[in-house]
Amino acid sequence: QVQLVESGGGLVQPGGSLRLSCAASTSIFSILGWYRQAPGKQRELVASITRGGSINYADSVKGRFTVTRDNAKNTVYLQMNSLKPEDTAVYYCNLQVFLNNYWGQGTQVTVSS
Repeated sequence: QVQLVESGGGLVQPGGSLRLSCAASTSIFSILGWYRQAPGKQRELVASITRGGSINYADSVKGRFTVTRDNAKNTVYLQMNSLKPEDTAVYYCNLQVFLNNYWGQGTQVTVSS
């Protein structure tokens, strides 16, 4: 069973920055990604990175968020800059391998003054 452990969420003022981390228990994956879900809304893709290094961002975060990975640590990061109140959500790490989809427990990000 693949395990994903997230960290790095918290409360930040508008315009601030946070870095989320997700440590995976496996180095085997097709896609690593970050999703978020705000209250009353559907879960949405924020950013993803394939094993080959292709990166995809939601339009709403382009230019502000950066996804990277450390292969030696089996860890994927989400650097979030210029945060806005509308970025407030629970952020989930996602790992896709073969036909399986795994999720982390989620970490709360709140952007508020």
